Amino acid sequence: MTAAVPTAAGTQRGSWAPPSARERLRILDQTRTIAIVGASSNPARSSYFVATYLLSSSTDYTVWFVNPRETSILGRRVYPTLADLPEAPDLVDVFRRDSDLPEVAVEAVAAGATTFWAQLGLWNEEAAAIAHRAGLSVVMNRCVKIEHARFAGGLHLAGFDTGVISAKRVRRPGPPADR
Repeated sequence: MTAAVPTAAGTQRGSWAPPSARERLRILDQTRTIAIVGASSNPARSSYFVATYLLSSSTDYTVWFVNPRETSILGRRVYPTLADLPEAPDLVDVFRRDSDLPEVAVEAVAAGATTFWAQLGLWNEEAAAIAHRAGLSVVMNRCVKIEHARFAGGLHLAGFDTGVISAKRVRRPGPPADR
């Protein structure tokens, strides 16, 4: 099943369309708990980088890790499935292959999630349809960390929070430039 393409007049009734920036902000504002499916203990993986950001003082989220091959990530327990979480997650953030997304969408629905979020580079129309039909908000090909930092005003080009929001050019100390 494919999703309708958004138009100026909206989308077909009942079909999924990617949420606007305002809708993504609303989703993140209403989220209290995030389950990272496909979380990794490897610091080189994007899921690890996103996890460290979500656990930092930059956010107030409760974060759970889901991966049947891990037992501990960043000193926290890892759950084998979404069904094993202590409560229903608000947002299921997925770091898996595109072909795995429909199965994860079914698990997210069964776990009582309110949002199905597929990370950067991930897109699966079937998964979007499964989650959307069940009433979940659906976001695809977006990074939770990037979106949160963008809305919070802390996104640096290198992908980390500088704590500075400014359009001013920074003067670097050093010798005067040749004229």
